[in-house]
Amino acid sequence: MAKLNINGTVREVSAEADTPLLWVIREHVGLTGTKYGCGIAQCGACSVHVNGEVQRSCSIPVGDVKETDLIVTIEGLSVGASHPVQKAWASVDVPQCGYCQSGQIMAAAALLKKNPKPTDKDIDEAMTNICRCGTYQRIREAVHVAAGVGTTGRSGG
Repeated sequence: MAKLNINGTVREVSAEADTPLLWVIREHVGLTGTKYGCGIAQCGACSVHVNGEVQRSCSIPVGDVKETDLIVTIEGLSVGASHPVQKAWASVDVPQCGYCQSGQIMAAAALLKKNPKPTDKDIDEAMTNICRCGTYQRIREAVHVAAGVGTTGRSGG
């Protein structure tokens, strides 16, 4: 039995110590916003925050997570998609298929917490998540909008 603090709620889960945190979040807890992409911590679809740091949950064994660690998933980032990054994602109309977007949003939120006014270079270096649809220009634009230094560049937005 493991106790995990996910989105501010301590939950008891029964999982083997080597079970990836991703599967515990999705299958044991039922929070499916965090996605499975590659399973080898490369694509970032499974990104969550652990103690404020963006982490690829597919590569973290649940046995390595302590009850005192705060895990935040896309569902816990804000109430009603009110986080500045989530608002920017909507205003810029970032997603195409949308599959990777929860991981992208989590990575962007962590970046902005550390660097509130990132440059294009800062964004490119920090945002290593993969988007198969290639919406990288819109992702960068949305990060700037969330930082308060960009505009959507879209009519009506």
